[in-house]
Amino acid sequence: MRRHTLLGAWLLALGAACGPAPVPPPPLEPHTEPPSTPVNRGVVEPGEELPGGAATSLASDAQAYSRPAPNLPTARLSAFGSGEALFEADWFAAPHARADRDGLGPVFNAVSCEACHFQNGRGTPPTSEEQPTVSLLLRLSVPGTDAHGGPRPEPTYGDQLQTRAVAGVPAEGRATLVWTERSGSFADGEPWTLRAPDYRVSQLAHGPLAPDVRVSPRVAPPLVGSGLLEAVPESELLAWADPDDTDGDGISGRPNRVWSARRGRVELGRFGWKANQPDLEQQNAGALRGDLGITTALFPTESCTAPQKACRDAPSGGTPELDEAKLDALTAYTRGLAVPARRGHDTPGVLRGKDVFHRVGCARCHRPSLDTGAAPEHPELAHQRLWPYTDLLLHDLGEDLADGYEDSLATGREWRTPPLWGLGLTRVVSGHTRLLHDGRARSPLEAILWHGGEAQASRDAVLQLPRAERDALLAFLDSL
Repeated sequence: MRRHTLLGAWLLALGAACGPAPVPPPPLEPHTEPPSTPVNRGVVEPGEELPGGAATSLASDAQAYSRPAPNLPTARLSAFGSGEALFEADWFAAPHARADRDGLGPVFNAVSCEACHFQNGRGTPPTSEEQPTVSLLLRLSVPGTDAHGGPRPEPTYGDQLQTRAVAGVPAEGRATLVWTERSGSFADGEPWTLRAPDYRVSQLAHGPLAPDVRVSPRVAPPLVGSGLLEAVPESELLAWADPDDTDGDGISGRPNRVWSARRGRVELGRFGWKANQPDLEQQNAGALRGDLGITTALFPTESCTAPQKACRDAPSGGTPELDEAKLDALTAYTRGLAVPARRGHDTPGVLRGKDVFHRVGCARCHRPSLDTGAAPEHPELAHQRLWPYTDLLLHDLGEDLADGYEDSLATGREWRTPPLWGLGLTRVVSGHTRLLHDGRARSPLEAILWHGGEAQASRDAVLQLPRAERDALLAFLDSL
């Protein structure tokens, strides 16, 4: 629009200088685009092919999520390698001959980090009632908050249902899923189907759950680029927030505020499906305790509740079971993971899909770019232009995706916008294409169709797209 205005002014000036005024051009054909979307966003933007900036890897194979950032200093590669070994290692019940790796449980969900984050990729829910839950877990809470404003744990089973246990200790219970199909069609008549999960808990070892229990299913998210997101200044994220929707576009974007166990204060939440962790160290320490039953200085107590006597009496692997140096190495590993480069970012089909992505409103929450800040302790992460397609803020995604689980400031209908970088390599890395917080969506298109709440208008717009534009949108997502 501005370019046309400038060109018109230049022509008028040229005409005034050279004699008679030029014949005016014929009027433009009225466009059919909504007035709010006059700009074609289907153009290549500088640097978008390297979504992690200098921390982008060119790998596109099964290890694409596991590469160290190319700009990681040699001095940090040792810690990265040590952390990778810990990430992949199986843990054992205490006491064990491998005293450096005992302390598993007493109750737990997995024996290693990689069991859930296979190759640092996405987890997946069971496909049948007979399959165990491995990379999907159930968070538990009851109404109210803990001492720091976080969820109040279920009195008997704590904040997470642990489906496995060491010898002599009963597992807390079993979680299973039953799927119900629902269907519909796009405006052009092409049909679609979705599968809605129904979560069931059985074989409870210590009696029934509290009658007012809230259950939040969550699969393991991919880990690429986490260090870069940690390096984005808080001011950059808050500038995008609009908690009261003052601009009236129907999109809020609220920051979560969560407790930092390391610094003993409330901070901005960045990680986790509800942005319930302030940094990577606490994200890792919380997963170690909740998923593996490994204690750290940050979370030094086992997750055994008062009614679970056998759990409380089980041998410990030390106090804590993972020392500070190893927690540092594990954090260095997750912080140093590269982001895979885009594939085909400048092809016509992908650029058309990029324009559709913006036009239907996906970019209002999936913010295309962010800049990292100074990061004096990690200069390799500093001052990078990122293309993660997230704002790290909370958004109401509607009743279909609501879990009723309040997490600090996150309501039971709100979720953090997940980053989309690396999305197109999900099948290559993880062997599946399951998406959303519980993995219910079998494809990116299904994930879109599950959106409601603030994203309802975007979802409805996608339903109206012709097949060619839907395909272009998916081609764009596949290039991320």
